[in-house]
Amino acid sequence: MYNVVFWLIIAFVVIEFIIERCISRLNASWFGKPIPSILAGVFNEEKYQKQQAYSMTNYRFGVFSSSFSVVISLIALSLGLYGWLDEWLRQWLTNEVWLCLAFFGVIMVVNVVIDLPFDYYRTFVIEEKFGFNKATKGVFFGDQIKNLLLSAVMGGVILGLITLIYTLVPTYFWLIAWGVVSAFSLFMTMFYSEWIVPIFNKQTPLEAGELRDAIEGFAIEAGFELTNIYVIDGSKRSTKANAYFSGLGAKKRIVLYDTLIKELTTQQIVAVLAHEIGHYKHKHTRSMITVSLLSNLLMFALLGYFVASPALSIAMGGQLPSFHLGIMAFGILYSPISTLLGLAIHSLSRRNEYQADAYAASFGLGDDLIGALKKLSSTALSNLQPHPAFVFVHYSHPTLLQRVMALQGKKSIKHAS
Repeated sequence: MYNVVFWLIIAFVVIEFIIERCISRLNASWFGKPIPSILAGVFNEEKYQKQQAYSMTNYRFGVFSSSFSVVISLIALSLGLYGWLDEWLRQWLTNEVWLCLAFFGVIMVVNVVIDLPFDYYRTFVIEEKFGFNKATKGVFFGDQIKNLLLSAVMGGVILGLITLIYTLVPTYFWLIAWGVVSAFSLFMTMFYSEWIVPIFNKQTPLEAGELRDAIEGFAIEAGFELTNIYVIDGSKRSTKANAYFSGLGAKKRIVLYDTLIKELTTQQIVAVLAHEIGHYKHKHTRSMITVSLLSNLLMFALLGYFVASPALSIAMGGQLPSFHLGIMAFGILYSPISTLLGLAIHSLSRRNEYQADAYAASFGLGDDLIGALKKLSSTALSNLQPHPAFVFVHYSHPTLLQRVMALQGKKSIKHAS
């Protein structure tokens, strides 16, 4: 069990944890920095103190929850619990597909049980304390059950297909599996809002009136065909606001959170949507999908090369070469590559956000977009001074300061001094 691969896995888990904790600590060290004058007015003094407390509370909670998670992972790896589960299931199952599904099904249930107290505390203690939570316990536990069932059904179908492909055509498994996963991802991109979102939230067409007229008027001005505009009842869970585009082609739709409509003016909402339309005009959606597909191709190519190695299964405590144990070991060993790809994708995403902001500003909506971004940051108690290292690793969007600087026609900066 304690082969070279095992020690590599342990090293990757520990190193990743240490790096993440160091970056988070750097970010926390910037709490309390004076807010730049360009962002004056986002918080008054009382709300700024509340924001600082919120950031520190989340930081401390993150330290505890991530430490607990990594300790559990190290115990499971060191005791060979994954190999023990594999051996126990083999007493009852011989078919590789059903064995793989049962293996990951047990792990999923265990993870839900472990994560549930943390999710509950985050929702009903932290978010409740700072005035964000609007979910009842019924909604919370209903979401947990729905997520579990959706993961079991959708994840089970994909995992079962991948395992079947591996058993039938191991040589070209990686390529066929990538094709299946890619097709599924594109399908979900098309129909996520139409099929999945209604399981959790109610979506209703935006009623006729000033806001709809303004949105449709801008879409005509921008040459953007749009007929589907929906309002989602985000307020049933949180006071935080959001808006997004979903779908492709004829299935694309605008989804506005009811909290967004409550917080922003009509022109500010139009500015936010102009930003989203900018992503479509610059073909960011296509490019990001392409990048995602290519990164998945690399992952599956490496998985196909390494997954059959007995060393992976042995490192996880298995006695026999196992596809599901190989997947688990590979997932950990692949994490450094995944992290590097993630950094590159975040960098590309941040560039895209600047372009989308500039697109909205080209219609004279720069000031409205700035006003919207400031309001959203204020209501969400966002950290206005994140550490550059934390931004580089975790942010898919530029900071509020960077976006405001760029929108005002000034040179964007990496961080405030």
